[in-house]
Amino acid sequence: MAFPLRHLVFPEAHTAVRESGQGPTVVLLHGIGSGAASWLQVAQRLSGQARVVAWDAPGYGRSSPLAEARPRAESFARRLDHVLEALDIERCVLVGHSLGAMTALACATGQAASRIARVMLISPARGYGAAARQDIGEQVRAGRLSNLELHGVEAMAEERSHRLLSARASVTQLDWVRWNMARLNPAGYRQAVELLCGDDLLRFPPLAMPCEVHCGEDDGITQPGECQLIAGHLHARFSLIPRAGHASPIEQPEAVAERIASALKASLEGTRP
Repeated sequence: MAFPLRHLVFPEAHTAVRESGQGPTVVLLHGIGSGAASWLQVAQRLSGQARVVAWDAPGYGRSSPLAEARPRAESFARRLDHVLEALDIERCVLVGHSLGAMTALACATGQAASRIARVMLISPARGYGAAARQDIGEQVRAGRLSNLELHGVEAMAEERSHRLLSARASVTQLDWVRWNMARLNPAGYRQAVELLCGDDLLRFPPLAMPCEVHCGEDDGITQPGECQLIAGHLHARFSLIPRAGHASPIEQPEAVAERIASALKASLEGTRP
């Protein structure tokens, strides 16, 4: 199945998206070390029953970066608003993986909230913007940016990719994580690091629409306990994804696709999670 790339051109920016299938719409937001193509295996399992859209976030792939050097989640959400409008998406299930969860919540509480039927967060990254976490955030910022400057994207992908998967992941899955990470653009990655280190997921209130949180049971990046804390803050249902690390859409795409399909069905029926 193809998951073709297309480009949306706006007055001051452009955004690359991948799209396939027809039916109720799901919009997929990737994490800090990835891109739209990381959702390929999930899209393959959903496109027979849904319209699947995945973006390259600002500064990723062929998407132009944001204007701000240190953007907050609302800046990413404004770009996503333009994407939803350009693609005539009136209602969708919005799925945010890792740092993509920050954009998902900003979008679901912003001007495009009426377009969002349900929100699903997969291994959400809380961020380090809260006052009590800023010292850690400064260390994370310095470490990630130093690693980028000293070693470059390809070396970073080689060094970090295995951390996103469980010990039982296949060589093919590791290669796919590494390939996606090796395509990072330094400018976009720097802005995403600033989002991670300067914003806080817990500043968002519980949502007006249904929300659910999932986490790989072997996730060593956004660990299950922290994801469960986020779920509690959002009054959201929480569950573990068996046999998965942080990159569950790659390691367990069938399980992730099944949960998204259930969310799409519930959105059509108008039921809670």
